[in-house]
Amino acid sequence: MTAPNLPVLSPFLIEDQVRAALVEDLGRAGDITSQATVAAGMTAEAELNARERGVIVGMELAAAAFRLMDPAIVFEAMVRDGDRVEPDTVLARVSGPARGVLSAERVALNFLMHLSGVATYTAAFAGEIAHTTARVCCTRKTIPGLRALEKYAVRMGGGSSHRYGLDDAILIKDNHIAVSGGIAGAVRAAREFAGHLVKIEVEVTTLEELEEALEAAPDVVLLDNMGPELLRRAVEINCDCAGLTDDDYVGDPRRVKLEASGNVNFKTIRSIAETGVDYISTSKITMAAPTLDIGLDVVVR
Repeated sequence: MTAPNLPVLSPFLIEDQVRAALVEDLGRAGDITSQATVAAGMTAEAELNARERGVIVGMELAAAAFRLMDPAIVFEAMVRDGDRVEPDTVLARVSGPARGVLSAERVALNFLMHLSGVATYTAAFAGEIAHTTARVCCTRKTIPGLRALEKYAVRMGGGSSHRYGLDDAILIKDNHIAVSGGIAGAVRAAREFAGHLVKIEVEVTTLEELEEALEAAPDVVLLDNMGPELLRRAVEINCDCAGLTDDDYVGDPRRVKLEASGNVNFKTIRSIAETGVDYISTSKITMAAPTLDIGLDVVVR
C-alpha cells in the first residue's frame, strides 16, 4: 500500500504519457525489426534490472508500456516507486508475447531510467542538507510534456516542488517589478488580484530590496544569486523584521519564508542550506540529472 505522504500519479496521466510515447516509437509500421525476426507465436521472459544504486521511479509507467503494447504481457513488479535499490536488483519480471515485450522495452526503460535518475539526483541533493531545515525544490525548468512526471520523481527522491506552473502561484520577478514600477506596488496589485489561497512570492537581488519586500509582506521572498554571507544576513533581517529571536525563528508564522536560488549545485547547496533559508530551488535536479542505468535482459532457459 502506498504511504499516505507519498505522491500518486493519476492513471489517466500515466496512460496518456505512455500511449504518446509508444505512438512516437512505433511510427507508421510498428516494430519492423521484431516483426522480421520474431515469429508471431513466440513468447519471452525478461527481467528489468538495476545496474547501479539509485531511487526507482516509473514502475507504473513501465507496466503500462507493456500492457498497452499487448494485454497478454504479464508484468510482475518486485519494487515500488521510491524504493532505494542496489546494483543487480531485479525490478520486475516480464513475460508474454515476445514481439510485444521487445517492442515496449525502450519506452518502458526511457521512463524508468529518466525518472529514476531525477529521483536519485534529488536524493543526493537532499542528503547534503538533511542536517538543516531547508528543502531542495525543483522549478518550472522541466522537459516539455514531462513536468508532472519529473516533479513526481523529485518528490519521490525527497525534494519539494516550487510552483507547478504559471497559474498556481504568483512569482513577481525582476522584470515584473521593472514594468510595474516597484516591489510595493507589484505586491499590492498581486494581493488585490489573487484569491486568498494563492501564495505570493517576490524576487530580490539585494538586501535593500529584501527590506522593501518585507514591508510589503508577501508570503515568500526569493533571494536570487546571493552568496552565503548575504543569505545569512537576509535571514537575520527577516528575523529582526518579525521581532523574533534566533530561537523563535524556525517555524514561526510571523516571519516570511525565504527561498534561495541561483548558483545552486551539489558543491554549494550545503553552505546555502546552513545559512537558515527555508527552501533552495534549483533546475539541476530535473535538467541536469543523469539517467539511472537500468536494462531489460531476456531470460534464456
